[in-house]
Amino acid sequence: MAAILLIGTDESLLEGLAQSLSAMGHRACIVPGFMEGAELAVLEPPLVVVVERSLAMAEPSVAHLGLARGGAVLLYHTPPDHAAPWVALAPSLQRAVLAELSLPLERHRLLALVQRIEARARATGAGRHDTPPEHRAL
Repeated sequence: MAAILLIGTDESLLEGLAQSLSAMGHRACIVPGFMEGAELAVLEPPLVVVVERSLAMAEPSVAHLGLARGGAVLLYHTPPDHAAPWVALAPSLQRAVLAELSLPLERHRLLALVQRIEARARATGAGRHDTPPEHRAL
């Protein structure tokens, strides 16, 4: 069960994504802006941060948001924003972003990426391991 942080202005889109992620067993949290997201990331570092592309371009420090070990940043734009993918990102943001998505069209791709990131984190030992009570040190 991974913590997913959704940052964006389209509440209905993000609510639908949060419901889909919750159905898969993840904890999804929706915030309208980067500052609120940064505050939440301090309390519980998310494994995946999904950020609206226009917000990320306005605040390139999203690349330095506190992620859980093995975490990733994903950007998205909505279809009416045809120019969004063609505007260059800051180099630090380009290096931090795993993928750019067109939502809601690529919703299934987002869900697959989240599963893959979680599996990668678990396989590399970066994910949280819950030790069964019988194996805990006294």
